[in-house]
Amino acid sequence: MSSTEGDEAKPLIDVASPGERAPNTALRKLLHFKVYKRRWFVLLLLCLLNCSNATLWLTFAPVADQSAQYLRATLNQINWLSVVYMVVAIPLSFGTTWMLDTIGLRVTIILGSWLNMLGAVIRIIGGQPGKDFRIYYSVVMLGQTFAAVAQPLVIFTPTKMAALWFPDDQRATANMMASMANPLGILVANVVSPKIARTAQEIPALMLVYAVPACVICFLATVGMRRSAPPTPPSASAEHSTAEPFVHGIKLLLGNRAYLLLLMCFGSGVAVFTCFSTLLDQILCVQGYTNDFAGLCSAIFIVSGVVGAVLLGLYVDKTKKFIEAIKVNMSLSTLVACVFAVVCLMQEQKVAVATLCALFGFFGFSIYPPMMEMSVESSYPVGEATSAGLIFISGQIQSLIYIILLQSLATPIAESPRSTCSVAPQSWKVPMMVLSGLSVLSTCVFVVFFHTRYRRLEAEEAAIYRTSQGNGTATPAAEDT
Repeated sequence: MSSTEGDEAKPLIDVASPGERAPNTALRKLLHFKVYKRRWFVLLLLCLLNCSNATLWLTFAPVADQSAQYLRATLNQINWLSVVYMVVAIPLSFGTTWMLDTIGLRVTIILGSWLNMLGAVIRIIGGQPGKDFRIYYSVVMLGQTFAAVAQPLVIFTPTKMAALWFPDDQRATANMMASMANPLGILVANVVSPKIARTAQEIPALMLVYAVPACVICFLATVGMRRSAPPTPPSASAEHSTAEPFVHGIKLLLGNRAYLLLLMCFGSGVAVFTCFSTLLDQILCVQGYTNDFAGLCSAIFIVSGVVGAVLLGLYVDKTKKFIEAIKVNMSLSTLVACVFAVVCLMQEQKVAVATLCALFGFFGFSIYPPMMEMSVESSYPVGEATSAGLIFISGQIQSLIYIILLQSLATPIAESPRSTCSVAPQSWKVPMMVLSGLSVLSTCVFVVFFHTRYRRLEAEEAAIYRTSQGNGTATPAAEDT
């Protein structure tokens, strides 16, 4: 394919035959798919929406004590303000994957932005001073539920967006940027929440701070999201995106051994990170660490994770070594998780705890975008939203199970002068050992047994080979505006 002057174009993977990846200079000059500058707006919008939804998710976890006091709720009830995301997402996720692969990206993003905004606004209504304290928690939970409904609409979209708008040598990077916006939102929540809500009376102001960007993003999505895909596809696989009907695609996934292994093992990894983000403050306060330090550890965890994701995303975009990169990073993150399970139970180990949080994020968070790309590669031509969405569902189900399990294993302990918890402290020794054991199990199974072909890359190579054999070219598309 050729491109018109002024259009930005990217070549597909260089191949000489369907089974080879040898460079072919003549073919590079002949075959180009046009890409559009508007893809960066779509990416930015999705990043902002992911970030906003994550801040709503973890608004209260970093200030669990203050939230419990203001809402007149127990600590477990405050945890449910985060857990509701998993409960709601599980039954709605199948509908979301169908919507993305059938109705399209535009409707999904706009609907997600509106639900996200409504959730943020409802929370403010419930948390206004002067209201009956008995209904505070119920109305805030209603707002959380609206935001939870938006989560699958938002978090499923990076893989689909990258496939529809970006060429093959930018897909992993685009997926990484959109996906990492979610942990960046977690970072914002962990840093901003303790700074704003130092006392229980400041919880309404905290909810207002998170509602403003949700409203702005909703406006941008409604006005600026004009189409689900560019006028012409950016890659050979994008021409056949969602090639399989939804129900048939589900059947293909259930019969794909490699995908099922990815589904279970990566879902377990998502659950481990969810537990870490949700319970870190409660685990550290028992040993005398403050809310501010717990927030700092979460920030270090996420920042290092984003750095790792950037580096790993660029690496796999260039090398296409998804499996090797994922297995190495997954093994290292599990090793760090095991060490953290011991060190977090010790007193006065701030440097060690912060260092382990950084390493855990660097090796663990960085796996997410390549793993989502791997789900598409192992299951192509099943729709991107379907293959990535089922993995998210697995992660949500296992997250819910893990959090309930860990909370049931945590046992009350006598009041200690070193504790900074404003509610009765609990011992997290057994829960942390169980969590690290589950992480080791899933990693060992994945490293030993997971093998698959890169089906999407093979299809793109075959498409280029067929085109080159027939000396065919595609006509340029109109300039994107």
